[in-house]
Amino acid sequence: MYQTRKQEITEQEYDSLSDDEKRFYQRKLTRQGNYTLQRVASAAGVKNMAEFHNAGYKVLYNGETADDIFKRKKLRYREDVLDNMNEDELVANLFRINQTKQKLLKDNVQGEKEAKDVHYEVGKKVRKAIADIGGMMPEKCQRLKRV
Repeated sequence: MYQTRKQEITEQEYDSLSDDEKRFYQRKLTRQGNYTLQRVASAAGVKNMAEFHNAGYKVLYNGETADDIFKRKKLRYREDVLDNMNEDELVANLFRINQTKQKLLKDNVQGEKEAKDVHYEVGKKVRKAIADIGGMMPEKCQRLKRV
């Protein structure tokens, strides 16, 4: 319990963070969310995790797989794609990840194809929400500039 609280921050604390600190915090949450989603997907019967994760990426990123995103951002070998997403892109991914996890659990999804279909449908709805709001589409987010 104490460890969990240590990792949480209040809205006021979040607002006082610099843009880089906010991005770092969102990256940490996204990484943890991916880990949890992977555990839930595995319990649902997913064996091919790369294909499962790409089902969510492909629709959220207008057809791009994780490899396509990696190439578009011109990342070097072994560079983490999450380290090269801005705060908005991380939040969109975190929302997709959490909603997929919740739907897999709530609907007691079983089977690799069914889990991939859920991930795809959730990604599609997240993309539509971003478009409806007039937000920046994830594939339009550029690689972060390092100083």
